[in-house]
Amino acid sequence: MQEIELKFLVPESRLKGLMRQTHVKSSQVTQLAAHYYDTSDQQLAQAGIGLRIRKEGDTWVQTIKASGDGIAARLEHNAVLDNEQVQAMLDNNELMPNLAIYQDTPITAALADFKLKKLAKNLTRLYVTDVERTTRLLTESNEDETNNCIEMAYDQGEIIHGTDDSLRKAIQEIEFELVSGDLDFLFTTAKTWCKRYKLCLSTVTKAENGSLLINGQNHSPAVNANLSQLQIDKDSSAPAFIRAVVHNCLLQILPNSSAIVAGSIDDDHILQLRIGIDRLRTALKAFADFSDEINPEWLPILKQTATLLSDYYQLAYINTQIEPELQACGAPAVDWTTDIENIKITPINTLQANDFQITLLELIAFTMSDPSIEPQTDQLARDKLTKVLSKQYKKCLKTNKKSDEVSDEVSDTELVSDDVDLNTDIVDNDQPESDLLNQLRDLRYISEFSAPLLSKKKAKKKTKRWLKRLIKAQKALEQLNDDNQHQQFYELKSTTDTNALYGTGWFTAILTVDQSHIDARLAKFADSSTFW
Repeated sequence: MQEIELKFLVPESRLKGLMRQTHVKSSQVTQLAAHYYDTSDQQLAQAGIGLRIRKEGDTWVQTIKASGDGIAARLEHNAVLDNEQVQAMLDNNELMPNLAIYQDTPITAALADFKLKKLAKNLTRLYVTDVERTTRLLTESNEDETNNCIEMAYDQGEIIHGTDDSLRKAIQEIEFELVSGDLDFLFTTAKTWCKRYKLCLSTVTKAENGSLLINGQNHSPAVNANLSQLQIDKDSSAPAFIRAVVHNCLLQILPNSSAIVAGSIDDDHILQLRIGIDRLRTALKAFADFSDEINPEWLPILKQTATLLSDYYQLAYINTQIEPELQACGAPAVDWTTDIENIKITPINTLQANDFQITLLELIAFTMSDPSIEPQTDQLARDKLTKVLSKQYKKCLKTNKKSDEVSDEVSDTELVSDDVDLNTDIVDNDQPESDLLNQLRDLRYISEFSAPLLSKKKAKKKTKRWLKRLIKAQKALEQLNDDNQHQQFYELKSTTDTNALYGTGWFTAILTVDQSHIDARLAKFADSSTFW
């Protein structure tokens, strides 16, 4: 079977109010003791699979979970075990899962890469969980007299290392699982609770938290864009295509957002979240007419979130990356700590905002909605993509030509990066270089999304070569942009800290170096024949 659920972290400030709603007369409290299994090198975790044996009240249940066909969906198989047999194995410290029960079940495909007998021999208990679960059913009657039903489950407890019970990780989360009825009821209910208690979406499972515990990590590594996960085919309709693209962007956005709301201040999480949002914004703008279900309110919220993330990331990147590089070259130390602390809205504040969390929920709901009920379901995406690409490509060429004509007049243009490194929106629309960098970035993302549908088998090398030249041109402009931004930060800092004069001079010198390689990158891109 497939479970559809949404998981949220609960902020301490709203915990008391939330518990009043979870601990009502109709709610049930269950103590859950679970044993999680994997190979010593965590092969199951790497495949996105969780395997456990858990005591649920008086019953022992063996459960395996794997990725489903939606962001909020996971394949799940539950098998009730014989209590006496389980107790006997526990007494002898021999409790192990029985993998034979997965033969000829819906979960079989998820285990296709494993030889079950060999896997069973290599399994070990890595960690256990001790959780108090409070459940409550939320129902609503439909017009057809059927019921929408959600199980709300609030979990509080800890994960305990399998061989060292002094190593523990706290759990405090709430889940909404669709028991029956419409997906709309699940998302509507989740949005209501999200608004009321400032809940934050999290894709981190208990199995993932357990893996982090035994690996001595607080958060999983940052997640980059992965176009191999873009699930489209040649006959994808326009509505199906934009849903697949949004889904692909969310696969990058949600894990990084989950890490940040859980407390990560890692630059890579912030950067990859920002890039994911950039990709999503580009898709929503470029493919706006591919679906009637796109909410125009998503874009301004995503833009505001991206801008606030960049305000923090700019200084954090200089502090953790640029400053050590300069000091290695003999520069005196510059302390950026106070500057970072003076930023009023931190990444976690930004992502905890209701508008952003509600937008994420609506985007997930959009990807899980049925594209076949839309009016445009008979329109193939590939028939519309060529026009989108051609329009964006012509804009790039026109802006590039304009940039060449006025390059001498705008040599001091203020640029701000929007993808790599500082990764900020370019807002000075009077400057052709600013326009060009934005447009190249958009063209890159549109091309990457479109290539699987438009690139013919015999022309894959041509597509790859064209994209490579586009990306090189984009990155060349971004490097210039980053150097400009760094120079401005150090110049401003030098008014209160003379040590920053070294950085000011360093980047000023870099900016005076011949930029002919940028022109060469742009020329190669402009001279390349397109793949569509």
